[in-house]
Amino acid sequence: MPDEPVPGDAAGLRAANARLRGLLAERDAEAAALRAELDADREMIRRLGLRLAELERRLDMDSSDSGTPSSKERIGAKEARRARQQSERERSKDRKRGGQPGHQGRGLKRDPDPGERKDVPPPAECRSCRAPLDGAEAAEPRWAQVTDVEFTRKVTEWALPGLSCPCCGAVTFAEPPPGAHQGSVSYGPALNAAAVLLSCYGNVPPERAARVIGMLLGVPVSAGFVDKAAARVNAQLNGAGFDAAMLAALAGEDVLAADETPVSVLGGRGPVPAGEAGADPEEKDGTAGAPHVLITRTPDGRLTFLQAMASRRKAAIAAGLPASFAGYLVTDGYTGYQHLLSRLAGIQQCCAHVIRRCRAVTKLGPGGVQNWADDIIAVLRGAHAAVEAARARGDTSLDQKILDGLRERYDTAVSSGIIHNRLRDWDTGNHPGYALGTWLRDYKEQVFLFTREFAVSWTNNVSERGAKAAKRHQAVSGYWHSLGTLARWCRLRSYLDTAAAHGITALDAIRDAIKGKPWLPPLPAIG
Repeated sequence: MPDEPVPGDAAGLRAANARLRGLLAERDAEAAALRAELDADREMIRRLGLRLAELERRLDMDSSDSGTPSSKERIGAKEARRARQQSERERSKDRKRGGQPGHQGRGLKRDPDPGERKDVPPPAECRSCRAPLDGAEAAEPRWAQVTDVEFTRKVTEWALPGLSCPCCGAVTFAEPPPGAHQGSVSYGPALNAAAVLLSCYGNVPPERAARVIGMLLGVPVSAGFVDKAAARVNAQLNGAGFDAAMLAALAGEDVLAADETPVSVLGGRGPVPAGEAGADPEEKDGTAGAPHVLITRTPDGRLTFLQAMASRRKAAIAAGLPASFAGYLVTDGYTGYQHLLSRLAGIQQCCAHVIRRCRAVTKLGPGGVQNWADDIIAVLRGAHAAVEAARARGDTSLDQKILDGLRERYDTAVSSGIIHNRLRDWDTGNHPGYALGTWLRDYKEQVFLFTREFAVSWTNNVSERGAKAAKRHQAVSGYWHSLGTLARWCRLRSYLDTAAAHGITALDAIRDAIKGKPWLPPLPAIG
């Protein structure tokens, strides 16, 4: 100790050395504890930095780089995306907004055979000098046409004659026409169609749908009628085998597109088995056991089939697709479809999903190390342009030299992404760049399938558009009460969409269903 006198004997020196060693040991222990705390603080700061980067990545996502629908984007996302798109696209200063010259519009066209013709009194004074036009010479008249409808309440009462049997005396009465019931008052096909369209197609809740019908058509109806109208049409479709007819029609197609979207059903969520959560690279929140709507469509939208599923596990996916379908399937990155490869001709991964994931990775740093994702986007767009050009020329395959060049650029970019992100830390799991790179490497053949089979679309947009119906209905109504009501909504929506694609109006489709003879999709030809 500095303040203590130095002992002169050996025993005193040994005791002083022992005290010094003890003090040094205490200081070493204190320094080690401080170093441990400093290391823990540094690790915490590092983890918080990674967590902050992940939160910023999620916050910065919109519909252009993730599966987030545009209706759920943050405030200002649409304006930012529009500014970015305009900056990326060269736009002539002389180009005006809207349709350009030569663009075929969809305006109203003059009906050559109007149902009614009326005359307007001639003008009384000149539009230029205001002079009276009495006795003026008549000029070639012009025309104006108005298309409108009239709502009139009509009540029809059917007389049901009865005849007494000469043998047993029993009286037999005539059956009322479809939609009418003996001794009761019911609504006709037009009001039933309005109820079904508003509730199942317009996403209007039954109470509000009843109010709209009363205000527009002048016939007060109840919310119970709106719900029962949908239930009656659904029962007729179910009894006529609409689901089996849709599956048979879909099975005869060469290419189908499938997608699934989670929905809210009261008490409909089930437990998620181990190993099935997080199979989707864009959805890792364990929603595999939640109710979903499976959307299966033809590439041209001619057939649309929506099905309610208690979960989107691979068994439910397999049960929802036609068992005898052996063509090409266009889908997203969800692995629940991969087990179907044994009976499919091939799977095309949606390139729009890939591009969105690449855009999300390009926003990550540091610097331009993630530019390889931009290269992937350029390769996919170049491949699509090459396929479209070859199809326009009437070719049935892509030039092998062009295809080899695209695949080589793809491999180079994927390797760069894997190498530069292999050891890069992230909040949880692997870095998004490394996860995307390994996925692109493993699913390369499914990404490039559209370059070999021209009948296959390079995106799954047709099914994405079909999924918007369920998302919009849920955004308005909030949820479905049960899987049964969800299945009813899916069946009616499929019926109306597919019938409309075949030129059948909603009124005719619902009227036929009420009569017990609903329209069914044509069955494929038997080879």
